[in-house]
Amino acid sequence: MCTTYSVTWYDTTTWYDSEEIREVDFLRPSSMAEALAAKAERPDAVPIAGGTDVMVELNFDRTRPDALLDLTGIAELAEWSDTGDGGIRLGAGVSYTRIITELGQRLPGLAMASRTVGSPQIRNRGTVGGNLGAASPAGDTHPVLLATGASVELASTRGLRTVPAEEFYVGVKRSVLAPDELITAVLLPGTTAPQQFSKIGTRNAMVIAVCSFAIALHPEQAATGNSTVGTGIGSAGPTPLRATEAERFLTAELANADQWTSPRALDDSVRRRFGDLVAAAASPIDDVRGSAAYRRHALAVLARRTLGWAWWDYCLERTSRCA
Repeated sequence: MCTTYSVTWYDTTTWYDSEEIREVDFLRPSSMAEALAAKAERPDAVPIAGGTDVMVELNFDRTRPDALLDLTGIAELAEWSDTGDGGIRLGAGVSYTRIITELGQRLPGLAMASRTVGSPQIRNRGTVGGNLGAASPAGDTHPVLLATGASVELASTRGLRTVPAEEFYVGVKRSVLAPDELITAVLLPGTTAPQQFSKIGTRNAMVIAVCSFAIALHPEQAATGNSTVGTGIGSAGPTPLRATEAERFLTAELANADQWTSPRALDDSVRRRFGDLVAAAASPIDDVRGSAAYRRHALAVLARRTLGWAWWDYCLERTSRCA
């Protein structure tokens, strides 16, 4: 049975000498089955694991849930495993720190993004599952999930379903997650090809992105002519975005010049056109962190730089492999 506690919450945000007392149910399932049953019975219950997003919302009185669903007692959410085809099934409760230390070589883009999240304390607690649950367009891991072609695993008492990352986000802090569903895992394809992630903020640490960008090279099917490039844009639209025109342009340029099998330095005109197309794909706004014009300019720069880094790594790998 799912253990339920009644917690007294003292809200002092309305005025410095006033307190509002309210009761919040705290649900503590010990298994996935209990968690799904609790969510089905209480769809209003807000899942909490690391708490790095949920507690901010509570402390600033941006949300007042009647119940919290504690997922920290479910061991399987904190596990990752091989999918059998070279990919990784990443449990929704695996922390950013563990992604960096345990999966840095196999999920390089996600590890890069994880290193930019908050402080060491936040990285020890925060999870990709929580990032997805918040569905903020500024979430650091979202661009990498889009660029790598990841999928999100959702579960409820009705069953299990898998949603491509690019279909998961439907609006500002909104997703396809149904009221009775929980995010259980992220499925990431395996790769040995370079990936890159970069973001711009007002400082290097503990900062929300003004904008961010991820790129992933997919040369695995070069022999069949199906090699592709993946992209992801963050904090420059109502949802995380892919730059599909930029992907098509670069994919065609690399294929036409036989760059996948015989890589060499990219022409500056190619990198600049790629950056321009990435900037054009964004739908930014003016806000306290930056203007729409600045975000577009910054994305063009980030796209050129990350492409340059990723392609340099690819060229080095090919040279080393052929030596």
